[in-house]
Amino acid sequence: MNVTASISEVRQTIKEWKKAGLTVGFVPTMGALHEGHLYLIQLARQKADKVVVSIFVNPKQFGPNEDFDSYPRKLQADLDQCEAQGTDLVFTPERSDMYPGESYLSIGISDLNKYMCGGSRPGFFQGILLVVNKLFNIITPDFAVFGQKDIQQFYIIRQMVSEFNQNVELVMGEIIRANDGLALSSRNAYLSDEQRLLAPGLYRSLKYIEQQILAGVTEPALLLEHQKMELQEKGFKIDYLDLFSTDTLAPLRHVNQGEKVIIAGAAYLGKTRLIDNLILELN
Repeated sequence: MNVTASISEVRQTIKEWKKAGLTVGFVPTMGALHEGHLYLIQLARQKADKVVVSIFVNPKQFGPNEDFDSYPRKLQADLDQCEAQGTDLVFTPERSDMYPGESYLSIGISDLNKYMCGGSRPGFFQGILLVVNKLFNIITPDFAVFGQKDIQQFYIIRQMVSEFNQNVELVMGEIIRANDGLALSSRNAYLSDEQRLLAPGLYRSLKYIEQQILAGVTEPALLLEHQKMELQEKGFKIDYLDLFSTDTLAPLRHVNQGEKVIIAGAAYLGKTRLIDNLILELN
């Protein structure tokens, strides 16, 4: 496995691969890898001849009071896990390589970041699009694999790929969960033992909402409010809990047969922000 922080070395390696007719799969990460990341690497391996993983804690997607400085960094452990998965190249750029000097350009987003995580984290998705666009330009992957847990991120990146005519196929990997249903996340490491026992409550609320909609609920407002109250009583601080359109990522006040909807929530336990979602097809 080749490990490099050099943009020019990455480009040269991938140029040689493509000259040999090999396809490239790409998994962008911020490190602190867990089973969910490893599953995405496995998906990339299934789709492509060569697999590239990036490990870069992107400062542009952290707000002023967020956890950039304390975000878990475990580079050697991450490299060991990448190698065990058969990763061909790990790109570990420095901040000065990705953002050299003053930046005069940015990527704007209209509407798709108005709700869900974008509604409570201003500038978050602009920072993600900026770094993903850079990584796509450096790595020029044939396939890029992202997790469903960050579903708004996937849909916004998909729109960027479409509008910017980027020649990369996006692949969504399903959410990998602990035995009690908690979606795996690098930030789960922040949870205390007591909070870790409570954390699967968000997933259980999403599943309950799903069951009620499948049972015939078409106007979910009261259902959602009831679940928010239950989570709050357990100690969660709700960011959002709602149904969203897969087209606009806007909240839905009514659901119809034949629709595909996202049931999604974000909530804090102490200082730890948990996110989760389900995709529901109403046949």
